[in-house]
Amino acid sequence: MSRVVLFNKPFRVMSQFREAGDKTTLAAFFDDPALRVAGRLDYDSEGLMVLSDDGRLVQRVTHPKNKRPKTYWAQVEGEPTAQALDSLRRGVTLNDGPTRPARVRSMQEPDGLWDREPPIRYRANIPTTWLELTITEGRNRQVRRMTAAVGFPTLRLVRARVGDWALDGLRPGQWRELPATRR
Repeated sequence: MSRVVLFNKPFRVMSQFREAGDKTTLAAFFDDPALRVAGRLDYDSEGLMVLSDDGRLVQRVTHPKNKRPKTYWAQVEGEPTAQALDSLRRGVTLNDGPTRPARVRSMQEPDGLWDREPPIRYRANIPTTWLELTITEGRNRQVRRMTAAVGFPTLRLVRARVGDWALDGLRPGQWRELPATRR
């Protein structure tokens, strides 16, 4: 039987099990050596990670050819223009080439979002905006690079969904195991 675990990775946790100097890793939350990470999440990003002991499942989740959608909540600096949002919807060119188009919309701060420690920087004269972006790639720091490319740097990034799996009320550091499935 395969194990699938949904985990809300806190801010400043490495998405790996092996030791990383003085940085907290997934080993602080899990002691099952069979679990593997199905898609990394940056040290300074938060939110949903999928872990499994099924290598084929991990491959299906992470391989770019499968175009599995990943949805993020990005708090960006400033108020993105319609032109900036349209650029994200068409795909933007990064230093490693053009991205696939993203689904993007402005949103209110997500309901139930936890406080982050430390909080993002606050500037009274520069507003922030929340965006919901869904991408089907997984390049290194892709959402952050995309929003910066259109002139609105990401201040906080939370992954809310991977395919059909969602955070669904998990607090930072909490995890939920899905019902076992046959390999």
